Amino acid sequence: MDTSPPPSPARKTLVFIVTEDWFFASHFLPLARAAVAMDLAVAVVTRVRAHRAVIEATGARVIPFEAERSSLNPMAAGYAAGQLAGILKALKADIVHCIALRAILVGGTAAAMAGIPARVYALTGLGLLGARGDATGRVSRVALRSLIRGPLSSRKTRFVFENPDDARALGLDPAETAVTLVGGAGVDPAVFVPRPLPPAPPLRVALVARMLWSKGVDTAVEAVRRARADGVAVELSLYGAPDPSNRRAIPEATLRDWSHDGVTWHGPTTDVAGAYAAHHVACLPSRGGEGLPRTLLEAAACGRALLTTDVPGCRTLVRDGIEGCVVPPDDPAALAAALARLAADPDRVARMGAAARTRIETGGFTEAAVARALGAVYRELAA
Repeated sequence: MDTSPPPSPARKTLVFIVTEDWFFASHFLPLARAAVAMDLAVAVVTRVRAHRAVIEATGARVIPFEAERSSLNPMAAGYAAGQLAGILKALKADIVHCIALRAILVGGTAAAMAGIPARVYALTGLGLLGARGDATGRVSRVALRSLIRGPLSSRKTRFVFENPDDARALGLDPAETAVTLVGGAGVDPAVFVPRPLPPAPPLRVALVARMLWSKGVDTAVEAVRRARADGVAVELSLYGAPDPSNRRAIPEATLRDWSHDGVTWHGPTTDVAGAYAAHHVACLPSRGGEGLPRTLLEAAACGRALLTTDVPGCRTLVRDGIEGCVVPPDDPAALAAALARLAADPDRVARMGAAARTRIETGGFTEAAVARALGAVYRELAA
């Protein structure tokens, strides 16, 4: 039970709604600190597990809220929205910032129920809805567009996207005043810094992500095996753990079975910068549904060449032939060919890594740039 005192009536209250405390802690702490620095009273409503203290260290209150993010039961979502509306009323929220799709659906409903018109809907990717190209995917996107632009919208609703493709998928023009494009969650270029490339050969490739089928981990494994069969000196390191609450998690037994012949699963790491320092290339062969992957932002800030797929978010950051290579999704042959080209040209790998670092510094992909963009949205809504 949260027993901290309520904010001063003179201050505007900003409430973040996010399903998991680890997700807020890994991506949005700088945004909370920036909001506190603006003299907003900040609260984070989330499912609390192990990250309460680090969130509270920003100056934000943490309000526990249990809601299973993988549940698709409309009755459960409606019940959760009712509970959340009561929390928002108790907090006297002035601005509600919903992060990711489920939080937008439940939090947006709760904000409407609580009579709070100032809402920020931050799409961090469309997930499976964005990745599916079949009729079900198209119908689902139309339904989502009708919902968040209809009953869940108000004249003071602002939309935040991490790539322009997602905005267009929901029928929004990225140039609209109600739409803000940001460089993902941003990255701190003072923390993730370029370090010397390791000796080569072999070409050392790192894939740092949750171990999900949607991330294309299996595509990377197959591509490396094909490249090695063709005589390419390349090794792949996998860093990350399956997400037990995600239906697309890769079983640990499968990850262990993949760990041979140039492929090694290391499990999760707390030293992402160190992992990239030991490798030449960062790989994320996503099948889609991304916002703007943080792992690519961190790798780029570390001055590493990027190898990814032509899907929303990934192609927003990586320009083919400049910061790295962009190949079709679900195409291990194309990925293997790109690995072979990079392994044969170490100078090109170094140039791409330097270009990736420059892209972070000048392209609006830093934490500071993202905080400035969202701060402008908060000031507008608070006024």
